[in-house]
Amino acid sequence: MDKKQTRLRRARKTRAKIAELNMVRLAVHRTNGHIYAQVYSGCGTQVLAAASTVEADVRKQVPNGGNVAAAKLVGKLIAERAKAKGVEAVAFDRSGFNYHGRVKALAEAAREGGLKF
Repeated sequence: MDKKQTRLRRARKTRAKIAELNMVRLAVHRTNGHIYAQVYSGCGTQVLAAASTVEADVRKQVPNGGNVAAAKLVGKLIAERAKAKGVEAVAFDRSGFNYHGRVKALAEAAREGGLKF
């Protein structure tokens, strides 16, 4: 089993538990160059809010999308956009990634922005 398959197995287990609870889900995906965050509805079929380092306004503020500063900015953005849609509490789906570095920075920034998880 390689690294990607192991990560996806962990992600599947997390998503199954969140689906069982029928909660709104904050999903994070990271690549070497960028970080993405999406808030899915309770049934998981509709994206309520999204933010990433690919967006033009984010790239103006942080030119390198693959660092902790960019992750913090995306975390604040996703919290603002989710709250604008009326979402207060979410379940954090780290997509099988370890909770450190950029994933941790995004989560903490989203908490500071007012999301509860």
